[in-house]
Amino acid sequence: MPHIQMKADTLDARNGDFVQTPLRQPAFLNSVPKSGTHLLRNIVRLFVPLDQHYTAAFIQYPILSRHKAAFDPADPKLSWGHLLFSDLSAIALKPARHVLLVRDPHDWVLARARFFLSDTFQAELDHLKKGAVSTSEMLNMMIFGIHGKAPSMLDIYTHNAVSWLGTGAHLVRYEELAAHAADLDTPAAHAYFARLLDAFGIGELPGDWRARVRTGADRDQSGTARENLAGSAADLPATLPDAQKRLVEFAAPGLRSLLGYGGPAF
Repeated sequence: MPHIQMKADTLDARNGDFVQTPLRQPAFLNSVPKSGTHLLRNIVRLFVPLDQHYTAAFIQYPILSRHKAAFDPADPKLSWGHLLFSDLSAIALKPARHVLLVRDPHDWVLARARFFLSDTFQAELDHLKKGAVSTSEMLNMMIFGIHGKAPSMLDIYTHNAVSWLGTGAHLVRYEELAAHAADLDTPAAHAYFARLLDAFGIGELPGDWRARVRTGADRDQSGTARENLAGSAADLPATLPDAQKRLVEFAAPGLRSLLGYGGPAF
């Protein structure tokens, strides 16, 4: 099984700096892996009482049956994970508010490669680190998968994102979240976070909402932020090369448009 080594954050201690209003309904942050889960999770944690954070597990399908308590309407909790679409997942999430976080597939390929090549991620893919394969080969593996070792981009987006569209899940694009979190003193940011937090069932924005977002969005609090990954992936480009952009379209035609990247929003 993969092993992830991350530094702990201090947000539980910071939660007490703010007056909290209890959730009245379970809320679940679902996301495509490597789509900025820590950013959104850390922000929302500052708006929910600490005793309503479900911290027993980062919920994924193989362990779902052991963590159905996270979605108990009689004891509302804020929980998070990568929960792929299935009959059992849909039944478990029926009582909960469901927020679905995605990322532009072009940027996701780079983020996934950066994470796999870091020392933060330890698995049977360690043989790919330290220049064992070329940058273009690594990026192609992130797009098409690695036989028997890592799923393809299409598989991940199909089961973790696309299959949830049209079911009532509130879709969040990482790029919009990050942009508004970095520029909070605008009417657009106020409107954005009002909609986002309402999707979690948090209701009206408190007067100190900017301070909460700013605290949660602090990149020092995210163990998987690019600069906090152990080791180096310095050879990766800042943007996806044109060749790999064409391969993304071949591997998952229409995916970016469906998610609202370069096409009408879903």
